[in-house]
Amino acid sequence: MVTNRTLKREKFLAWCAELPAGCLVAMEACSGAHHWCRQLRARGLDARMIAGQFVAPYRIQGKNGKNDANDAAAVCEAASRPHMNFVLPKTLTQQGMLCVHRLREALKQERSGCINRIRGLLAEFGIVLPQTPAVLRRHLSEIVEDASNDIASMARLVLQRAQEHWQELEAHIQWCDERVAAHRKDDEQVQRAAELKGVGALTASAVVATVGDFKQFKNGAQFGAWLGLTPKQNSSGGKNNLGNITKRGSNYLRTLLIQGAKAAVFVGKRNDDPISQWVQRLRERGGWQKAVVALANKNARILWAVMTGNKRYDAHHVSAPPVGAMPAAT
Repeated sequence: MVTNRTLKREKFLAWCAELPAGCLVAMEACSGAHHWCRQLRARGLDARMIAGQFVAPYRIQGKNGKNDANDAAAVCEAASRPHMNFVLPKTLTQQGMLCVHRLREALKQERSGCINRIRGLLAEFGIVLPQTPAVLRRHLSEIVEDASNDIASMARLVLQRAQEHWQELEAHIQWCDERVAAHRKDDEQVQRAAELKGVGALTASAVVATVGDFKQFKNGAQFGAWLGLTPKQNSSGGKNNLGNITKRGSNYLRTLLIQGAKAAVFVGKRNDDPISQWVQRLRERGGWQKAVVALANKNARILWAVMTGNKRYDAHHVSAPPVGAMPAAT
């Protein structure tokens, strides 16, 4: 150890400027890490980020000894491992689009809360509607203006304000959808990703903005594992025990892929392409839940192949067996 000191934020870059060119600077991938990584790389330093789940095992004191000094020591230890996987820094364009997706998700949650709040207020006065936003939207104005019901005058004003807030949230979500549509129109990668069955414009935009360079993964299987779509292993003594999916990586991306795969599974019987027929056979054998996760994992692998190969998606493509593989049983 050469030095061990605490630096304030405004003095960090000035201190890093004194480091020799190419010096390795390791940090945990957290809020603001991509900004610092870009700043350090612009100054000729080899800045790298490590996912928090890969840093924690190197903390000698374990969970009970978590503090800034121990975390810094764990980051240094993790960065020195030859097998460590580092996080690529995101560009400004990537982070800009991810801001749109995060805002949209927050607005959706706020919209759900607003709708539930309106339902609760109506239920206080004995008015209960079917649990469908479209029905509530269609009848809310009539209920507020109907003087024959038992809603208090102050409650009517509250419901009007809540309705205006709901409409404002819908307008904000529509703005986010327009930004996603513009991203698809301007980005050729998003256009190619959106061609997959079960991958729409929203999922394609999120995948491209999150991953950036798909060549950071060796193959499609590694990309699927990075998304947490592969089963957990608890194997020992040559016996392989597989459980549920790991659910590692981005919850947002994994949710989008699974939701899109769910829609594709339920309409797949109308299509005659090999993937749709495969997922229908899998659905008959193991149920639709397993078929949905399997299709999400397959879509992740196809996304990697399409992006790294710089080609268009072909629904009727049949993969060639690898050289030296055993012939299929007849």
